[in-house]
Amino acid sequence: MPKRPLSPGRVRAARQSARVTVASAAGFYWALYALDRPVVAIYALFAPIALGILSPVPGSGRDRARTVLFALPAAVALTALGTSLAVTTASAVAGMLVIGFAVSFVSAYGPAAAGVVPGLLLFYVLACFPPYAPETLPQRLGGLLTGVALLVLCELLLLPAPAVQPYRARIAAALDLAAASALAFARGHRHAPERARRLRAEGLGLRLSQAPPTSRPTGAGRTDRGLAQAGAATRRVLDQLARMAERPDSATAADPPSEELLRGVADGCAATAGALRGARAVPAPENLEEMIASFVADRGRPSGTGLDMDAKASHRLLEFRSGLLVVAASALTAQAAVAVAIGGRRDAAGLPPEQFWYARPSTARLLVLRLTGNLTLRSVLFQNAVRTALGLGAARLVAGALDLSHGFWVLLAVLTLGRTTAGATWSTVRSAAVGTLVGALAAGALIYGAGGHVEVYAAVLVPAMFVAFAVGPIAGPAWAQGLFTLVVSAAFSQLATADWRLAETRLLDVLAGCTIGLVCGVLAWPAGAHAEVRRGVSDVLRSTGPLVRATVSAVVGAPVPGGSGEPGVPGGSGEPGVPGGSGAPGGSGAPGVPGGPGEPGGPGEPLPRRRAAEDALRLTRHRLRIAEGAYAQYRTEGGRDVVDSGPDWHLALNCVSHAVVGSHWLPRLAYGPAPPEAVRWASESAGRLAAAMDSAAAFPSDGVRATPVPLPHEVAAAAPAPVLPELVDIDTWLRTLAAELTAIGGSGPDGPPPAVGGDGTRPADGHGATARKGG
Repeated sequence: MPKRPLSPGRVRAARQSARVTVASAAGFYWALYALDRPVVAIYALFAPIALGILSPVPGSGRDRARTVLFALPAAVALTALGTSLAVTTASAVAGMLVIGFAVSFVSAYGPAAAGVVPGLLLFYVLACFPPYAPETLPQRLGGLLTGVALLVLCELLLLPAPAVQPYRARIAAALDLAAASALAFARGHRHAPERARRLRAEGLGLRLSQAPPTSRPTGAGRTDRGLAQAGAATRRVLDQLARMAERPDSATAADPPSEELLRGVADGCAATAGALRGARAVPAPENLEEMIASFVADRGRPSGTGLDMDAKASHRLLEFRSGLLVVAASALTAQAAVAVAIGGRRDAAGLPPEQFWYARPSTARLLVLRLTGNLTLRSVLFQNAVRTALGLGAARLVAGALDLSHGFWVLLAVLTLGRTTAGATWSTVRSAAVGTLVGALAAGALIYGAGGHVEVYAAVLVPAMFVAFAVGPIAGPAWAQGLFTLVVSAAFSQLATADWRLAETRLLDVLAGCTIGLVCGVLAWPAGAHAEVRRGVSDVLRSTGPLVRATVSAVVGAPVPGGSGEPGVPGGSGEPGVPGGSGAPGGSGAPGVPGGPGEPGGPGEPLPRRRAAEDALRLTRHRLRIAEGAYAQYRTEGGRDVVDSGPDWHLALNCVSHAVVGSHWLPRLAYGPAPPEAVRWASESAGRLAAAMDSAAAFPSDGVRATPVPLPHEVAAAAPAPVLPELVDIDTWLRTLAAELTAIGGSGPDGPPPAVGGDGTRPADGHGATARKGG
């Protein structure tokens, strides 16, 4: 019977175990037996464990080594601080609360920072537990530096982890496919269901969940923000091209302006892909922007562009052109985002400034914004930091008050076994307790059998470490705690004479840590991110309704009914600040796009409408970031099924994102005020959708049936030729949002999206179904 090949996860764990075992054992044995320095040996043993096992630092061997070196100054500082604050139990507990929160909160900076947080906390914990021995600080730092240096060498030389495909390579591959597809459409090869499937599959691959943690652009800096925006915009390009490929041939007759713009999109996507691969300079987005402006001007002309046809065909062509503008605008966004991310541009001239608000601030300012945006009880990052600080502080108080000889193990148990939900913590603690009991029995038997023969413990330590670090991360907390109990018993038995009570102490300390962690899990946000994601999505849906009304009013030149509906918009938190963005969602208008009284930022626009659009957009962006953070935490918590009942949170966030994108671009594509009957239709349709969003925010059990008023034939027929395209844009946008909003429902993420309504409203080209697939 052929053997099954080892899974990639087990191979990675075994290789990482080999690197950490060699680094830890080499430093420990050298310091203990060659130098006779037990303190140096302890820190040389735990430094590779902290930054190699406890900290899930992702990436290749070079990436891991670089991250460890970046973390070294912080590790040295925390070790020195912990040594100083161990003078009394009160100072140690106070330091544990402050430092536990501060270090944990650093995870807001991105995956690299979040990866080293547990290891950095371990350095402080190790130095802070009794006894108070400031004279040993040089030895502690010597052991730390030795262990880190050995770990860096092992990461680079001993079975180094392979390189990880960067996220920019994924974007480049997707843009290549988009360029090829746009060029094929320009040549008349449009109806292609197989191509549509490829486009959708490539778009799904741009989800951050599909990328390795080290390559996800979730950091606070300009590069990560730009790449994340480029990835989202590229996916919109792929999805819209897929919808175009699914149209029947009769719906996409030859249209020279559309073909010219498709070629421009193809050229822009190909050039951006080459820049992401480093094969060419980052292209400027001005060329594609000028083509979009020219296309917007051409599509409003009644002659020479194919619009002098029967009303049905004319409306169908306008819908196709509206979809093509989504493709072009998304391609332009991706190109501009790449120019900011890797091209060094600090502005996006002519584009909506709110889309690229991160281009102008310094890196330090962006980091500050990321932290201040999460300084709220609604942030799951803030909640996790508070929970960790309380747990470590309570554990240090118990260790000091009871004068535990190995109080470090209590804090280590809290640090490694705490989870974000009470249920997950209880499951982990229960398994860890069983594993520690078995491990303590095995360690007691080892100590009893070996007696005072130190060479036995020295021989057992290396294989015990390798097995523990290779099996523990794969097999779960029971195996991890049981094997680690054997490791620490073998290590500490070499430092001082030990009897079987060492294993008993280990068991009691771990149980104490488990109890403290469980209590903190029950008292501090026991539901984890579930409650926060519900509140976050509810709040952002409520703020999106006023945004929809304000955007439609800005397009058609109508007053906003009831204003923005959101008084007291928070300023400065959640990264909503828009440098230089004094205009409404559309900014100041693109070159070549005709302006008018209804254009945001135009000279004739009433100030209340402008302020309403600004306030609605700022609040929606702020709440969207909070909701996205809660959802990301929710999907990483233990015990969550891939398919669970209830609202489709991801689709709800997608719906809001599409609303924000529309608020950026629709006012730029408008020609001015619409006729009164068109204004009435637009206001009524936007109002109905906004009301549906308010209803959806309560997540009724039977879902919400969003039914915006379709563009009446008589309104379209009476509209001036230059204004008709903007009415079609509004109609398409509102129907798209309605389809997605209705599909959120209560049937769960895999349930079929219900019909939009029975009054003649129809889903817009399957937008809702597309988003439900993980868009």
